Amino acid sequence: MNRIRRSMLFIPGNNPGMVQNGDVFDSDGIIFDLEDSVALEEKDAARELVKNALETFPFNAEIIVRINPIDSPFFVDDIVALKKLPISMILLSKASIEGVKILEKHLEGTNINIMVLIESAMGVEKVFDILNTSERCLGLMLGGEDLCVDLNCKRTKSGQELLYARMRVINAAKALQKFCIDTPFTDVNDEEGLQKDTEFAKSLGFDGKAAINPRQIITINNVFSPSEQDIKHALRVLEARDLALKEGKGVFALDGKMVDLPIIKRAEYIIEVAKKLKLVSDNDET
Repeated sequence: MNRIRRSMLFIPGNNPGMVQNGDVFDSDGIIFDLEDSVALEEKDAARELVKNALETFPFNAEIIVRINPIDSPFFVDDIVALKKLPISMILLSKASIEGVKILEKHLEGTNINIMVLIESAMGVEKVFDILNTSERCLGLMLGGEDLCVDLNCKRTKSGQELLYARMRVINAAKALQKFCIDTPFTDVNDEEGLQKDTEFAKSLGFDGKAAINPRQIITINNVFSPSEQDIKHALRVLEARDLALKEGKGVFALDGKMVDLPIIKRAEYIIEVAKKLKLVSDNDET
């Protein structure tokens, strides 16, 4: 595990205050947006603002930039401006196999990786192949709003219309050992709805969730962090595993239930995440 990606906050590239202070919101990732949130007449100014901010300010979060689509007149200018900047990934909108190939070619000679935004019916159906197009492609984000437009369905708070797409992108990402980020919850005033939607996303297997407002970060981070109960149980599993190994046992039980390899791996993952989040120390796993 290289990074924790519980939360990724979209920041409009034409908002100087948010761009400059993007690091204060405690999100694991910051997505500076040059696409949907920026009007056509502000594209050049937004690109320059993001470029200057990344050249000037140190950011502790993972830095991602959503560029304009490959068929837009702003695509090449976006790439040229970003290639030498300290960013982790470029978020490719309307992702396709051909789009990833084109972006990959433009990124030759850089350390910048790719995250694909799956936001069309065709993108959902082709998600495995899109993710598998390039080694630079580290993971995906589901774009629920545009997908619902493509599907000609209404976006609801329950999110049932996205269930198939969510399951398909998760399965593709996990099969390829890449990360997957859930679509934003768009009602920034519905805290209860955000909590439920985030818990549901976690239960399906998403690694994190996108946010469109800084107020959503605390809830998202809390849901995608191991709970105290999770950590305690994981530590007990690993302690029982170590004791079984010392006693030469290949199989052991905990609380009357047999513990097999998937449960051990889950416990190891929970503790690894907890350590990265400084919820436990190395001394706790002894």
